[in-house]
Amino acid sequence: MYVGEALVGEGAEVAHIDLIMGSKYGPVGVAFSNALSQMSAGHTPLLAVIRPNLPTKPATLIVPKVTVKNMKDAEKIFGPAQSAVAKAIADAVEEGIIPADKAEDMVIIASVFIHPNAKDYNKIYRYNYGAAKLAVKRAMEGFPDVKKVLYEKDRSRHPIIGMKVTKLFDPPYLQVALDIPSWEKMERVVRELPRSDHLIIEVGTPLIKKYGVSFVEKVKEIRPETFVVADLKVLDTGNLEARIVSDAGGDAVVISGLAPMKTIQKAIEEAHKTGIYACIDMLNVPSPVDLLRDLSMSGYIPDVVELHRAIDVETEEEHAWGNIPEIKEVTAEKVLVAVAGGIREDTAPVALRAGADILIVGRAITNAQDVEGACRRFLRILKKEEIDQYRVMTDF
Repeated sequence: MYVGEALVGEGAEVAHIDLIMGSKYGPVGVAFSNALSQMSAGHTPLLAVIRPNLPTKPATLIVPKVTVKNMKDAEKIFGPAQSAVAKAIADAVEEGIIPADKAEDMVIIASVFIHPNAKDYNKIYRYNYGAAKLAVKRAMEGFPDVKKVLYEKDRSRHPIIGMKVTKLFDPPYLQVALDIPSWEKMERVVRELPRSDHLIIEVGTPLIKKYGVSFVEKVKEIRPETFVVADLKVLDTGNLEARIVSDAGGDAVVISGLAPMKTIQKAIEEAHKTGIYACIDMLNVPSPVDLLRDLSMSGYIPDVVELHRAIDVETEEEHAWGNIPEIKEVTAEKVLVAVAGGIREDTAPVALRAGADILIVGRAITNAQDVEGACRRFLRILKKEEIDQYRVMTDF
């Protein structure tokens, strides 16, 4: 069995086709017979014909995805869509995409999307022709392969969900910590930060304690495309607090490394269940490596480990970066290491050379008179100031 999918066009006439292809003597043949003999109201399957009395080969069954409610809807399916799909299949045989000697032995089931507001029959035909042929080509070539899926999954965005689900696949990153408990001031900072795919915004613990996790939503309203961390420093009810962050639209929850092991495990499990990152803050943890070793052995590996020097001891300690290579070794290189405390423009390169993946900077940016300028200087140190322009593709 071969599986193909393609989206072509724009506006109400956009075409989206899912199809399966295979031998008429196998499971696809059985599905073909069942679909043709067991019709459902509004989704009546029809054979693809180039013109009346001339069905295409391989025999192709068109199944409307959108309920056909009236004759206008029916005309679009039985007219330009049916003709387009049939012609695309025939051309695919002629062009060698489908082997001609297999045309009699194969059958195709194509699910076809026609928007009720589609009006331009020329566009309906052109878009469905393109989508059908592309779906067949992809099916026959086995596109995409697993390597392509894994490469694209964190670089692409789905146009209909209206947001970008960000993954941290290209370190290093700059994380700006909103750690001053004044939303009026922090809102100004959020609005002045430059746009960058390598910028993370942290809703800091003081801000959350004063205003609540709902302020994650406020940051997302202003910067919907930006990865947002909620620094709850979870110490108990790990699964509940991770879920709260996810429900608020956050991309990551911060768990205290001082929490009970069960709490940390539950928080990591819930974070991964809801598709967000689990970060462990190692502030005041005697041996971050030992904690990570225990977590790894139990199968609970966080996504980010934060080596954190507290503000209250910044005059006594230079930094708390620890042994970053050892941390990565014990987690089999599966974690990103973030460093916080003592990160300034002069120390940032040192932290990067030590192996840091994320530089967490607070007041050096949030208290700057020129927030954007200060942030851009750090991004230039990372050499990650540019923005990845979202790609608009009909093919790869």
